[in-house]
Amino acid sequence: MWLLDCSDNFGRCVGSFGFCQTDSCREQRNFQVKKVLILCTVNGVRSITSEALINAELCQAIQAFSSGVAASGSVYPSTKRILQIHDIWRDGYHSKKLRMLIHIDFDLVVTVCDRASQTFPIFPDTTEITHLGFEDPDGGDEQVFELFFNQMKARLLPYTRSA
Repeated sequence: MWLLDCSDNFGRCVGSFGFCQTDSCREQRNFQVKKVLILCTVNGVRSITSEALINAELCQAIQAFSSGVAASGSVYPSTKRILQIHDIWRDGYHSKKLRMLIHIDFDLVVTVCDRASQTFPIFPDTTEITHLGFEDPDGGDEQVFELFFNQMKARLLPYTRSA
């Protein structure tokens, strides 16, 4: 039984980045949170959506970060809108270059676009690296983003949970 609940009324973890942040929360659960990096090219759609989904759905065991190998510096408006519709947008989400996160020891790195899978930097041998490609919904309407969101939820979350 967990002594400290970091969830809101809907069972989602809360915190400024969408995950349980307190050491006491993790200590009382008696496990270490797995750190996952989601990489894409510009960190404006696919990787940001992945970060938000993992942090909203799997936050009691996994802490997700996202980055771009050629980060754009901004989250696309349609991405923010779909995450707000699903109530998983956090103001801390932003497009980041990998050098902002390179100091973190990741347990898993997932590339979500083909270009990132071919151009990412070398990680330590102990880091599991995998590629789960998703089509870029940018330029599509809300229905296209909803379909993308659901596909990502159906493929990414089960893989990340079991990895």
